[in-house]
Amino acid sequence: MSAHSSAHSDDQYLAHHFSTKSQQNYAIKLGMWLFLAQEVLFFGGLFVALMVFRYWYPEMYQLASKELSVPMGAFNTAVLILSSLTMALAVRAAQLNDNKGCFNLLLITFLCACVFLVVKYFEYSHKFHVGTLPGKYYHYTGIPFDNAHMFFGLYFCMTGLHGIHVLGGMVVIAWLMIRAQKNEFSANNYMAVECVGLYWHLVDLIWIFLFPLLYLVG
Repeated sequence: MSAHSSAHSDDQYLAHHFSTKSQQNYAIKLGMWLFLAQEVLFFGGLFVALMVFRYWYPEMYQLASKELSVPMGAFNTAVLILSSLTMALAVRAAQLNDNKGCFNLLLITFLCACVFLVVKYFEYSHKFHVGTLPGKYYHYTGIPFDNAHMFFGLYFCMTGLHGIHVLGGMVVIAWLMIRAQKNEFSANNYMAVECVGLYWHLVDLIWIFLFPLLYLVG
């Protein structure tokens, strides 16, 4: 390939308001890190609320947390850790011009996300069945505290928001899979995979904090 054609290939995905590909990549990555920082602040406030709540009502928190399924939570933790590994390998495959390998690894990541949500569906279904619901919908009689619904309010709020983030991640992973099928990724054009990978690692990290604080610390 000539130097001219190589330069043309490098500039194929260069936006008009950037001078060089490295400048564009820097701006993209900076924007992604700023987005992730606000996500940390968003969930950080919820984590603080959870810890304050646990400090105020330790006995109720302990009893309520025992109503959560530790095996299901642990299984989902393992699934998300695996998905983080496959996501990181997908980024590496894109950097090595291996679009087929990138697609396969993204597919595994997508399937792991599906498994995670299916497990959460069964977990939520059990909560609906026994009545461990937030607010006025709480009618479970197995916890001798009038404010147990507050624990499940936080549980559904935090795990539900996390689930929405998982769904969002699945959408962008599917978008990456379409692009990988079109052989769009290369050593000069992999920033989209890397940024989605950063987002996915944060989603996994949030769950790694949620699991012990909700399921184990009680």
